[in-house]
Amino acid sequence: MLKEVLEESGFKDYVYDIGGAVFYGPKIDVKVKDSIGRKWQLSTIQFDFNLPAKFGMTYIGEDGKEHTPFMIHRALLGSLERFIGVLIEHTAGAFPVWLSYYPVAIIPVVSVHEKYAEKIKQELWEQGIRSQVYAATDTLGKRIREAELKKTPYMLVVGDKEVAEETVTLRDYATKKQAVLKKNDFIKKVTEEARPTFTIQ
Repeated sequence: MLKEVLEESGFKDYVYDIGGAVFYGPKIDVKVKDSIGRKWQLSTIQFDFNLPAKFGMTYIGEDGKEHTPFMIHRALLGSLERFIGVLIEHTAGAFPVWLSYYPVAIIPVVSVHEKYAEKIKQELWEQGIRSQVYAATDTLGKRIREAELKKTPYMLVVGDKEVAEETVTLRDYATKKQAVLKKNDFIKKVTEEARPTFTIQ
């Protein structure tokens, strides 16, 4: 029956796992590949013949007698711990903007630029985008390196020119590219990216 369901649903690439140490009953495991090709079991849907009997679950059938039900249970993402572990492995800790805790690091070149950096931070927080200002208590290079080590998706370096023109110099962690954008254009861009989007292939 499970084989028929899989094939009718369009899944052709499946394998049997006879004797796969499953004591609940027949089940379908969905395995995903991480960024280096390792397979991890996450989603499952299965018949459970164990728990209904263990908890004394019964129902009255059409014949007026008690019967033990079959339980179908599923785990969409597996255990939360396993899912988070696979997610970290897959992304190598470089989360997308919508998942990153602090997706934006604002780095003033020197302390005189901190007021502008704080203004950008305030505007980002008003849009629901968490951001940090890396105050000029260390060299510019060290602060950029710190943000890179944290795999911050976007770094904004702001100096005299950026303050005067209300722009930001954007450093993209994923592409390693650098660009100058109007402050408001960047805020619009990151706000749109912060909305989670999912595609099923």
